[in-house]
Amino acid sequence: MRALLQRVSEASVTVEGERIGSIGHGLLVLLAIGEGDTDDDLAFITAKIPALRIFEDEQGRMGRSLEETGGAILLVSQFTLYADLSRGRRPSFVGAMQPGPASALVDRAAQTWRERGISVETGRFGADMKVALINDGPVTLWLDSRNR
Repeated sequence: MRALLQRVSEASVTVEGERIGSIGHGLLVLLAIGEGDTDDDLAFITAKIPALRIFEDEQGRMGRSLEETGGAILLVSQFTLYADLSRGRRPSFVGAMQPGPASALVDRAAQTWRERGISVETGRFGADMKVALINDGPVTLWLDSRNR
């Protein structure tokens, strides 16, 4: 599982002209499910992300987590994070999981965070989404469950 995290002061996702999700302070999480990802990968990602100390503390350092700051998550599925660009000019996405099981894992990630008391908004799996954000910092981080 791969996640691109962007600390935001606000973010939103729009599908066919309709805003379907938006948050203020928090994280935009672009999440890709890879072929072979398991419940263990999901547990790692969903535990790690809200606990990362990437928000400013009283000293202006990255010392507080999403949970500590009361931030929200905007979760957007992003299979293109599994693009293989090593050959030719057209990306290959063979490393991404098939849509059916991938969609279920993305939904479970959102549900897991909600059960932890985190406010979660989502995009729409497989849709042509327009994502807008104000990156706070900017802070953009990469997390891969296979690189623990």
